Amino acid sequence: MIDKQQIAAVVASAIEGTDAFVVDITVSAQNDIVVELDSPTGVDLDFCTEVCGKINEAFDRDKEDYSLEVGSSSLTAPFKVPGQWEKNVGNQIEVYTTDGKKVVGTLSSWTPEKFVLTVTRKVKDPEKKRPVMAEVAEEFTPDRVREACYHIDFK
Repeated sequence: MIDKQQIAAVVASAIEGTDAFVVDITVSAQNDIVVELDSPTGVDLDFCTEVCGKINEAFDRDKEDYSLEVGSSSLTAPFKVPGQWEKNVGNQIEVYTTDGKKVVGTLSSWTPEKFVLTVTRKVKDPEKKRPVMAEVAEEFTPDRVREACYHIDFK
């Protein structure tokens, strides 16, 4: 079986000097290798082909056969690494909390210890009879979040 750490080292070398980062690398018992990449500027097919070529140069299929898939992280996949959070500051994301709630808002700031979402909610205005819609900053800590991902709005 091909070692995941060896794959990670080759991928790190291949993306060195770019703004790309590794989201995930999986190697199955059957040597099915999947490399997920992301970047603040996006990951295109040519870049994935380059990384794939570097991996193929580093491993000899005659010694150990493997299948290889190199691609960008899915838009709908949950965030796995800090780079995905950083990339999405200013974008709308979906957060699923540990207590089962879904919160959609703009990621205003992010650190590993906490992040702030700006959400639109009904709030009580003392000068009005009815609640009004207003943007409210809501702070989250990682222990409160089950998963988070990019929000796709079809409006």
